[in-house]
Amino acid sequence: MATFVVLMNWTDKGIETFEESPSRADAGREEMAKLGVTMKDIYWTVGPYDVVLLCDAPDPETMASALLRLGAAGNVRTTTLRAFTREEFDRVAERAR
Repeated sequence: MATFVVLMNWTDKGIETFEESPSRADAGREEMAKLGVTMKDIYWTVGPYDVVLLCDAPDPETMASALLRLGAAGNVRTTTLRAFTREEFDRVAERAR
């Protein structure tokens, strides 16, 4: 499984109903799971992003599909980062030599 950090900002629609964010997160977790994506953690944050997710997905295409579904609801926009564990990074660094 690949790990992804998803940085989220509320849209105008999303901020207008911010109090529904926890229930939307639950629904999003269920929808992502249907595609094989596991939402490991969610954090509501202060700063340039409103919400941060940590997710595992079998591949980038699956993660992209889940985020397209999430974004289509109109409450958030996302920026996604592929994250590497120490062991994964060790393999990446070895290949770069």
